[in-house]
Amino acid sequence: MQRTLTIQLPSSRSQQRSDTPNSTLDHTLDVLIIGAGFAGCYALHTLRQSNFSARIIESGTDLGGVWHWNSYPGARVDSQWPVYALNIPEIYSKWRWSEHYPGHEEIKAYFQFVGRELGLYRDVLLCETVVQCEWNEGRKVWEVRSEKGVYVEARYVLACTGFAAKRYFPDWKGLDSFKGEMHHSSFWPQEGVDVRRKKVAVVGTGATGVQIVQEWAREVGEEGNLKVFQRTPQLGFPMRQRKIEEEEDREMKANMARIMKESRRTNAGFVFDSEKVLKTFDHESEEREAYYERLWEQGGFRFHGMNYSDVLTDEKANDEAYKFWAKKVRARIKDPRKRDLLAPLNKPHLLGGKRPSMEQWYYDIFDQPNVDIVDVKSTPIQDVVPEGIRTADGVVHEFDIIALATGFDSVTGGLNAINIRGTEGLLRDKWKNGIWTHLGMAMSSFPNLFMIYGPQAPTAFANGPSAVEPQADWIVEVLKYMREYGQERIEATAEAEKEWKALVYHFSTMSLRHNVPSGWNGGNIPGKTQEPLSFAGGLPYYFDKIEGIRREGMTGFKVT
Repeated sequence: MQRTLTIQLPSSRSQQRSDTPNSTLDHTLDVLIIGAGFAGCYALHTLRQSNFSARIIESGTDLGGVWHWNSYPGARVDSQWPVYALNIPEIYSKWRWSEHYPGHEEIKAYFQFVGRELGLYRDVLLCETVVQCEWNEGRKVWEVRSEKGVYVEARYVLACTGFAAKRYFPDWKGLDSFKGEMHHSSFWPQEGVDVRRKKVAVVGTGATGVQIVQEWAREVGEEGNLKVFQRTPQLGFPMRQRKIEEEEDREMKANMARIMKESRRTNAGFVFDSEKVLKTFDHESEEREAYYERLWEQGGFRFHGMNYSDVLTDEKANDEAYKFWAKKVRARIKDPRKRDLLAPLNKPHLLGGKRPSMEQWYYDIFDQPNVDIVDVKSTPIQDVVPEGIRTADGVVHEFDIIALATGFDSVTGGLNAINIRGTEGLLRDKWKNGIWTHLGMAMSSFPNLFMIYGPQAPTAFANGPSAVEPQADWIVEVLKYMREYGQERIEATAEAEKEWKALVYHFSTMSLRHNVPSGWNGGNIPGKTQEPLSFAGGLPYYFDKIEGIRREGMTGFKVT
């Protein structure tokens, strides 16, 4: 049953906030934003500064996007302080991070602080999942409905669903038959899960799996045990976590405007940039070893992002980097069987071909007598039984608790979960055999719909806030142009989509990772078209490209 939108905002405890008035939306919005992560919050703030009427509709009980849902053990960001934050002076001048890689509790608190400081909550509808967006050509508005029956009309829709909005559950037989506890990493109970003295399993060794394993190995205690089900070894890098000292924080804040500006001109939006010239074999072996060692000790994404310029384009160069990686990791694992599974001498796949995890003590914990690893490449998971997990060799691994760190239908999954209907049908049908966008932000036959941090944008290859803020700024400038000149409809052309897709493929095929099945190209989801999901040309190229198109009068768009 359809009902009129009434703004009543529950807090993270599902109670109405005192700073949120009751009101009924009886008019057409300028902009409706789907999602309250970094992109949605920044877009709302920026739109309001330009006097657009805008609201966010969000399925969670608070702001934060994926960080609202990320409550699993050890969940923390792997982008290093200070760039994983909004470039808003009234926010960064007051907020103080405690660690270089903040955990989920601190990030949740940050989003609540942002919401209060910027007064966002009064324009956010929480606990509402959008299920339908339909374009009304006659009235030039989007008609949006939520699962609970909320109805909103808006001239423009900004889809800020992020890259990890659609969880992936494996299609194992008997998944519902398990008599113990089973939790997907993104559906984690807010109160936590007690694993002390329990038999527990973690399925998956991506970034999420690594973080859960690290924590559970410590939490189960000597009377409990942990088994990790690994299909592909995680070629992770050392995080080098540390606290932020007060003087360090003061100095960073004094230079924050410059740091944020400079980070947007790096390839991935970090405080460091990729090597553009130096190649692996420009150095002799001793000098090369010292170069690797320096990056390794600095930690974070540096061994991946600051490595030699040919590490992802030359297989032999990649082999050299992998040899160093294997040497460093194998030295931390005493058990020979586990060592060969976790860090094999023969490279299991391209180093950097799949998303690397930033680990702290992941490899070390496997020498604990109560931690084991199951190689599901040689003994695949057959089904789930009431007692636990049965593998193809007939062994039933018994558990009290199972954690599914099986990942996401990345980038496109969240959008395809909504019935988005344009002038020629549903978005998921348009993308059935591949993605089509212009600039990773707009599409033909879907007028007045924009995406931030979506497919064919820098998304998975960039620090989130560094990518989304310039996209949001660009969209707001476009909407200001539309308003100033009395235009009411903007749509990408099919020809522009073809050209953009060709450019996305051009940059993707320059790297060896193009053919490595991963979450970066949909290779982690059975039946999904394998193609580059993100733009790999770097942030500077991307930002220059979209700004050039805007300055040239919106090349590739039909504006009426």
